[in-house]
Amino acid sequence: MFKNKTIVYTSGTFDMFHYNHLRMINYARAIADILIVGVSTDELVSSYKAAPIIPFNERLQIIEALKTPDMVIPQHTLDHTEIVKKLNIDAFVVGDDWYGKYDYLKDLNVQVFYFPYGTGVSSSNLKKTIHDSYEATLKTQRQSKPDSIVGSPEK
Repeated sequence: MFKNKTIVYTSGTFDMFHYNHLRMINYARAIADILIVGVSTDELVSSYKAAPIIPFNERLQIIEALKTPDMVIPQHTLDHTEIVKKLNIDAFVVGDDWYGKYDYLKDLNVQVFYFPYGTGVSSSNLKKTIHDSYEATLKTQRQSKPDSIVGSPEK
């Protein structure tokens, strides 16, 4: 707490920004007096899963453009111990796909909220949908190629 203000930190990759990202950030905003949002760097994300589609600087600017965060910072590590201490974080909000991973923050007197994404959109699902749609389009195009090119000169 800082001057009786609750400081909440939430973080993520925020690749291919979508509705569930917005819901989680808005939830964090609702319980915060001061909201800090961390955006994972490309190097951090690449250390545990496929590299993001959207480059770090662009993802950072997207989050900065939202009206909800008071501050947007780069996130360089999945260990939030130092950021919690340096910024006097009172609560941490993260998607429930990380359930249990940040329970260690409770030992630092930080409330941890695992936000339920539920079913629906995710960056991984979006990437798969785009990929599958592209593959289907290519397959359809290969199957429907004309025997000759229309308008080509006669031999």
